[in-house]
Amino acid sequence: MPQLNPGPWFAIFLMTWAVFLLILTFKISNFNNLNEPTLKNIKKNKPESLNWPWA
Repeated sequence: MPQLNPGPWFAIFLMTWAVFLLILTFKISNFNNLNEPTLKNIKKNKPESLNWPWA
């Protein structure tokens, strides 16, 4: 039964994953985001206390 023999396809399987994990990750990581996020006002406002009329 040839499908139980891992010799022909296992090397192809490993090389394919090596291409995906090594080459394509470098190409994806070099992608520049065109819309860089900008920081909004970092100053935190003091929250107002709640006025409970029944308390």
